[in-house]
Amino acid sequence: MIVRKNMGRASPLVLVTLVLGFCFATYNLVTMIMHNRAISKWVEDDANGGIFFDPVIKMPENVRKPKNARLPFHVAVTATDATYSQWQCRIMYYWYKKKKDLPGSDMGGFTRILHSGSPDNFMDEIPTIVVDPLPEGLDRVSFLLYHILNRHRAAFSEKIPLSYQGYIVLNRPWAFVQWLEKATIEEDYILMAEPDHIFINPLPNLASGGFPAAFPFFYIKPADYGKVLRKFFPEEMGPVTNIDPIGNSPVIIKKDLLKKIAPTWMNVSLKMKDDPETDEAFGWVLEMYAYAVGSALHGVQHILRKDFMLQ
Repeated sequence: MIVRKNMGRASPLVLVTLVLGFCFATYNLVTMIMHNRAISKWVEDDANGGIFFDPVIKMPENVRKPKNARLPFHVAVTATDATYSQWQCRIMYYWYKKKKDLPGSDMGGFTRILHSGSPDNFMDEIPTIVVDPLPEGLDRVSFLLYHILNRHRAAFSEKIPLSYQGYIVLNRPWAFVQWLEKATIEEDYILMAEPDHIFINPLPNLASGGFPAAFPFFYIKPADYGKVLRKFFPEEMGPVTNIDPIGNSPVIIKKDLLKKIAPTWMNVSLKMKDDPETDEAFGWVLEMYAYAVGSALHGVQHILRKDFMLQ
């Protein structure tokens, strides 16, 4: 009888083992279901009918740009009244009108910033605003510095005695400073372009809030000119690799951000041109380096898009 009674009872150790085993199995089953649900969001079909694993978590819906939302940018191009510049602008404006309203475009208004100081024959054909060029004579340079220093005291720390003849591109930052001061620009973003640019496709807004979009140029190499750039980009701002390998065009940037950068860009351009070592090192791309340095001084980093432009 004692033997039969003991055989009919389950050992407490066995019961505990069974309960623990059941809990462990349940835990693993629930974990597997949750894992499969999560991983299904990461596994997508590829072009060949297979699957691939994409571990990138998608942007939350509440902060993602709606598919139909547009963030239009204003196209701004600086130009002279020289015949070749006029024809380049006419061709550029023609293709702008062709692509502006196509699907995928965020292109807004258009302005030719004419830094010749006087109107030309294409004012009615191309939306244009006239601004002053950099003065040529010493007296006029002194007047310019007085004008700039009074309007942009924070951007200038010292007088910049310079003779700027022969490098017309220095007019570009000065033209943008004037345009941003006097123009009413409806769009929140601006595309800085040049007369020899042609739109071959409708262009979306590639910028993202405080991160402008820019094209990386293979010949802009801040790391190769550390000694020269330290004259304009102090060590407390970090390594010279914080300077993006870009020029000022093409760049899509928030209007308010460009208003902050433009006076610094102009200031750095003039100082670079006044320094013989820097002028010799950078040559015709000096003003491109000046924009890269000017934006870096404001802590601005650009989204580098190789698909921005073909060259």
